[in-house]
Amino acid sequence: MLRKLSGDPDCKNGTCPTLWATEDADSYVVQGFVITDPERLAQLRLPEGETAVLVPAKLLEVYFGARRG
Repeated sequence: MLRKLSGDPDCKNGTCPTLWATEDADSYVVQGFVITDPERLAQLRLPEGETAVLVPAKLLEVYFGARRG
């Protein structure tokens, strides 16, 4: 089971970028926008089996800001 930690505060439709925790709290899952720009993908040099997503800064700022407070 995944546990929702934070969602995009500007989301209007409920299926926006989201930060999730795994059931063992050992990892995070980040839901975001698929990166299709070839230059950005080339910079990442992703190995087989990995991908990258783009998330709004607010998503992480809201979550990690709340954890500090």
